[in-house]
Amino acid sequence: MLTFNARTAKILEEAYLGADFTRRRRASFDALVPGPGDHVADIGCGNGLLTLELARTLGETGHVTGIDPSEDMRSAAVKRCAGHSNVDIVDATATETTLESGSIDKAVSLQVFEYLDDLPAACAEIHRILKTNGRLVVGDMHWDTLTWFSDDPMRMLKMQKAWDQHLVERCIPAVLPPILRAGGFAIEAVTAVPFSATVLHPDGLANMMIHLMEPYVVKKGLVSAEDARDWAREQQSLSVEGRFFFSITHFVIVARKTTPCTA
Repeated sequence: MLTFNARTAKILEEAYLGADFTRRRRASFDALVPGPGDHVADIGCGNGLLTLELARTLGETGHVTGIDPSEDMRSAAVKRCAGHSNVDIVDATATETTLESGSIDKAVSLQVFEYLDDLPAACAEIHRILKTNGRLVVGDMHWDTLTWFSDDPMRMLKMQKAWDQHLVERCIPAVLPPILRAGGFAIEAVTAVPFSATVLHPDGLANMMIHLMEPYVVKKGLVSAEDARDWAREQQSLSVEGRFFFSITHFVIVARKTTPCTA
């Protein structure tokens, strides 16, 4: 699990509200096509940013169920969505929910699947709770698309490989579609959402990754504290010098449940 102090938590909150993460949420929101009266499951709702955005558009006749196994995240989501009666936040996982079979019109999951150790089980659970023809939207990074400039490419490679340890699957956009097809879904779209930067923006994806990666790789004993510190400082210097470059592609997978529940 990733852990962080108060300063890093503030940086993360700024990033989640920043342009990069807002665009990523909007890509999933638009692909979901939420409408008044829909019952939507936000799987891995985290601090509730997307949950709240869905609640606003679903209206009083709709409902959004935020699902997350983290007590801290659920508490943040409950606080954020306070005052919206069409929201409930529940303690559950992508592979095991308390929702009734065929009770959900649409489901969305944003940067969650890359942390799951049983993708077929997650797909089966979502298939169970969705109505026939229900829509599923999964947004995740393809980490093979990461390009990050450094004057010390070997150190950068070491940092990236160490960071991979916090994931279960680094190539969700490539491996998930066939699993979904085998689980009773039709794939309707796989859309790329590229991110690139030549400046290290305080609210940007790259800056957030630096503040997560440096303490993570040191705590796990994967990179020395000195190397991790020098790597982070180099990125700051490259930005000041006008030599910073970062690029990665997020993908939004849209699927439709085509077979009825068997359970």
